Amino acid sequence: PCVIESEEISMKIAEKIFNICNKLEIPFIFKGSYRKANRSKIDSFTGIGDEKALTILKKVGRKFNIPTLTDVHSSEEASIASQYVDVLQIPAFLCRQTELLVAAAKTGKLVNIKKGQFLSPESMMHAINKVKESGNSTVMLTERGTMFGYQDIVVDFRGIPIMKEFGVPVILDITHSLQTPNQSSGVTGGKPEMIETIAKAGIATGVDGIFLETHPNPKNAKSDGVNMLDINQLEDLLIKLIRIQESVR
Repeated sequence: PCVIESEEISMKIAEKIFNICNKLEIPFIFKGSYRKANRSKIDSFTGIGDEKALTILKKVGRKFNIPTLTDVHSSEEASIASQYVDVLQIPAFLCRQTELLVAAAKTGKLVNIKKGQFLSPESMMHAINKVKESGNSTVMLTERGTMFGYQDIVVDFRGIPIMKEFGVPVILDITHSLQTPNQSSGVTGGKPEMIETIAKAGIATGVDGIFLETHPNPKNAKSDGVNMLDINQLEDLLIKLIRIQESVR
């Protein structure tokens, strides 16, 4: 899910994905934001409370014996969240924030850096170096599209092999790459009908993993529902992606 909405819905989503991934023999990291710090409107949903959401993330990890991931926005948050999750994610808009990258690195957790929509693939080498030079070699990059005008995002698949040359895993964030930001309504739009297309292209170009937000009822999701995948469509999509990966190999 994009954000932790409740323990019940988090467990429901985690169990569904866990069962699918076990069946298909795919490693799975459960992602959920414990707080949404970057929202267009001040009255948008931001979370159910930091400690409560982080505790739910920890429960999910323990119940299903899977790694968990959440995003952090400050050095203090990195220190706190590291006590609950296995992977700290640096949001795209903050991927150049040296203090945040160093703080995340020093927790000893795996650090996932999302590429800024405003940066070239080549420039992400500097973000990797900030983490590694802080004593942490467990880092990965996530492509999430590039701004194309004011209200659109495109995925330049040339960036995948470029970033793979850095020697770290490269993930493709499918659902955020299909956002249509900066809408006059103050609510980000999306193109979920393109999820399968972008996912297939990503696997074909050699990504090491996919980042995908899903929900039993995207229309009622508290955040990013407009570009989420209905969880009932997940298994069919993953089967198709496995076939493409096997073909590429």
